[in-house]
Amino acid sequence: MQLQIALSLALAALSPVAANPVAPRQSSPKVYLAGDSTMAKTNAPLMGWGEYLSKYLTIPVVNKAISGRSARSFTNEGRFTEIEKLLVANDIVVIAFGHNDGGSPNSASDNGRSDCPGTGSEVCKSGKTGETVYTFNYYMEQAARKFIAKGAKVVISSQTTKNLWQNGQWSGGAAPPRFVEYARNAAKNVGGSSVSFVDHYQSVVRTYAKLGSAAVNAFYPQDYTHTSLAGADVVAQAFVQAVSRDLNGTTALKPYLKNPVPTVW
Repeated sequence: MQLQIALSLALAALSPVAANPVAPRQSSPKVYLAGDSTMAKTNAPLMGWGEYLSKYLTIPVVNKAISGRSARSFTNEGRFTEIEKLLVANDIVVIAFGHNDGGSPNSASDNGRSDCPGTGSEVCKSGKTGETVYTFNYYMEQAARKFIAKGAKVVISSQTTKNLWQNGQWSGGAAPPRFVEYARNAAKNVGGSSVSFVDHYQSVVRTYAKLGSAAVNAFYPQDYTHTSLAGADVVAQAFVQAVSRDLNGTTALKPYLKNPVPTVW
């Protein structure tokens, strides 16, 4: 009997289960970013704000944003799916689109980025490829639900502003682009404790109003949309401050903010 027990223990030690133990759960979550050039890593003298977010968080940031993308093209290129495959429970995904989502897909010159007009289940046909095109909200909500199904938390952010001090004239009092409200509604439509909204647009408006014309114009060396490295850092700080102050409710990022939290507005 003692010999049989010894043999059993020896065989167990050599089994594949013992040789390949289950990988331990990661000690802290990662943050994944999905967005366009205003968030993406680009080339100097321009840079997206996502490249500076890690300065203000205690957890790693993986920037998957890509220049020139919209909610539609990010979906069609499989980039949301790429992020989904990387996620483990308690990871956080920040999604921000809007700059490239306007226009109509119906024409023969459809650029592959324009979403179908509307905020719900409306569908269009691309005048160029014939593909079915959905709304901004459809693409955003579909991605958010898939991420949540993997156990992740989702932060839907509004798009950033353009230069609000063009020609030295303040334009921050104008109505924001429609995709700001669309993003807010996407978070509401998904619902539940695993999704939240950050009005990054409003946070940057407040920041630019405080900084003034000269400082803000220096953030835009080539056009009115894309920021310099210094500008991207400030835009990231505006996002972090919005998270810190629960500008639109508490998000999953708040427990991971470094102290002191920057104050730019």
